Amino acid sequence: MNERVIHLNGAELHARGDGALFWPAQSVVVVSDLHLGKSERIARRSGQMVPPYETEETLGKLDAAIEAVDPKTVICLGDSFDDLIAAQSLSEAHRLWIARMQAGREWIWIEGNHDAGPTDFGGTHLADLTLGALHFTHITSGQVGEISGHYHPKATMHLRGRAISRPCFLYDTAKLIMPAFGAYTGGLRTTDAALVRLMDDDARAVLTGQTPCTIPMPR
Repeated sequence: MNERVIHLNGAELHARGDGALFWPAQSVVVVSDLHLGKSERIARRSGQMVPPYETEETLGKLDAAIEAVDPKTVICLGDSFDDLIAAQSLSEAHRLWIARMQAGREWIWIEGNHDAGPTDFGGTHLADLTLGALHFTHITSGQVGEISGHYHPKATMHLRGRAISRPCFLYDTAKLIMPAFGAYTGGLRTTDAALVRLMDDDARAVLTGQTPCTIPMPR
């Protein structure tokens, strides 16, 4: 089973091994921090050339996540694009790929700090969204029932003498922070002071991967 169940403010959520979150009762898939176009942004700002394959990899991963559960709604929780110029620079093939995934379903882009402003991609562009008992935003404010991204959490567990580090979902009784979904995104360890301050003492981490596992949040 490549998912773990999380209960948040009365909602049953499925934290998937691919880093997507599925809310079966509402037929919603949530992903965060795609950072599409990151290689273009790095080259433009620094002159450093990196392999320009992350958009292809991220869209392929997103396509597979959508196909797996066929949701009615997809929510992208901000920093979907590495900046607004990177969004404009996506190839026509990638634009058509996004349009194909959007066809027949509601698609919501939540504003992030990297992509603060609407783009010309289809769907609805919002600063945040409340749906039933849950509130969706890019950066957590700590309110009850909140699902956010931004921090790219990463947890380490020790198994048979080996340290295994993976992107993770972090959650406590009030809130959930999503892992970064994009291929070129780094991670912030759960031992970092910023995450330790944000999460309650009872917080848990769901490590992504082929076999997701739930552990107490490493601090």
